[in-house]
Amino acid sequence: MRLRIAVAAALVLTVTACAPSTSAPTGTVTDGGPKTGALKVWLFDEPNRAPKEAVVQEAITEFTAAHPDTTVDVQYIAVDTRGERFKGAFNDPASAPDVVEFGNTDLPEYAAAGGLADLGSIVSGWSEGADLPADAKASATYQGTLLGVPWFVGVRALYYRTDVFQELGLKVPTTLAELTTTARAVRAKKPDMFGIAVGGKYTFGALPFVWANGGDITSIDSAPSRAGLTAYTGLIAEDNCPPQNCADLTGGKTVELFASGKAAMGIIGNFNRAAVDAGAAKGKYAVVPLPGVTAGSVAPAFAGGNNLGIMKNAQRPALAADFLTLLASKKYQGKMYDAMGNLPTLKSASDEVAAKDPFVKPFVDTINAGTRFVPLDPGWGKIDASAVLPTMIEKVATGKASVDQATTEAAKQIDEALTQ
Repeated sequence: MRLRIAVAAALVLTVTACAPSTSAPTGTVTDGGPKTGALKVWLFDEPNRAPKEAVVQEAITEFTAAHPDTTVDVQYIAVDTRGERFKGAFNDPASAPDVVEFGNTDLPEYAAAGGLADLGSIVSGWSEGADLPADAKASATYQGTLLGVPWFVGVRALYYRTDVFQELGLKVPTTLAELTTTARAVRAKKPDMFGIAVGGKYTFGALPFVWANGGDITSIDSAPSRAGLTAYTGLIAEDNCPPQNCADLTGGKTVELFASGKAAMGIIGNFNRAAVDAGAAKGKYAVVPLPGVTAGSVAPAFAGGNNLGIMKNAQRPALAADFLTLLASKKYQGKMYDAMGNLPTLKSASDEVAAKDPFVKPFVDTINAGTRFVPLDPGWGKIDASAVLPTMIEKVATGKASVDQATTEAAKQIDEALTQ
C-alpha cells in the first residue's frame, strides 16, 4: 500500500543530504545554560546583506540591553554550503551555534539527524506564539515535535497584465478552467505573446493545479492528481505556451517571460516583485490569488520560507529562546518586511503589512486560504535532487509519456524514496 505522508504549509530551499531516519529526534529546550556570555547565532547570508543585518543589529541592541553581560555573535553563512555547516555542528557540539536560521525544506534532514531542539514549550509560553497560523506551525513540525518558528513565508499568486486584459476585454479568471480559456484567448489574439507562462520544470507552478484538484505529491498517480496535471500540462501547448518554448522552462524563466512583456499571465511569487518591476511589465500588472477549481476558491500554494530554531547542542538554551522569540516577534517581522520584503508569518504582522501595502494582500489571502508543503520526510531530499516531479511534467509536455505513464513512474520513485 502506498505510504501517505501528511503535508502542510510552509522555500523554497533544497535539502542537500539525507540523514538516517532512525536518529534521535530532538532535545528539549530548558531554562539551563549560562545567562551571560556570548550567544552564537547563524543566519543566512544574502546577496545584499546590509538591510537584513541592520534589522538584526537593532534586535541585538534591544536584546543585550535587557540581558546584561551578554553579547550576540552572528555569523552569516552561505546558503549553498549550509548543509555541510549544519552537519558539522550536529557532530561537534563544541562548534554548534545556539540559534539558527534554516530553510523549511531542510527540516526533515535536520530533524532526522537529531540536531534541533523541541520548541513546543517555548512557543506555547511565548505571548505571540498563538498568532502563528496552524499551517505555519505544521511546516515546522516533524513527527509531532515543533522544531522551528516560521520567520517568513513566500507564496505565489497570479500576476496578469491589466493593459492586455483591458485591450482584449477579458475578465480576471475566477477558476482554473477560466484561466485556461483566458490564456488561449490572449494567444489567439496576440500570437506573439504567451497567454500564461508555464514551464515543464516549474514544479511549484504545477503543484497548485494538483492540490486544487484534490491530489498530492504522495499520491501523484491518483485520479485527482492526474486531473490537476492534465490541466497544467494542457497549457504547455501551441495555443498558449508552445512546448518548444516552454517544456523546459523553470520558475525563474517564467518570471522573466512575464517581466519582459512576453506573457499576459504568470504564477509568480511575492518575492519576485522587484524582478517584475525591473521589466517591461512594470506599472501594467495586478495580482490576484491563483483561483481554484470552483469560483471563489483559491488554489493551494506551496509555502516556502525560513525558520528560526535552537540547536540541540546549544550552550545557552534559555538565552537562545529569548533571542529567537524577539527576532521572530511581530515587531521584527515587520521590520524585516520593510527591509527585505519578507512576508511575516505572524497573522497580525501579515495583516498590518497587507493593510499598508496593497500589493501584498493577494499573497496574504492565499496564505489565509490554506497552503501546502512537500512531504516532511528525509526522503524528500532524494526526490528533489533527482528532479522526479519536473521530469514527470516535462515528459508529458514533450509527448514522451502520457499523464498516466509519467505519474505511474514518478509515484514509484516517490514511494521508494519515502519508505527508505
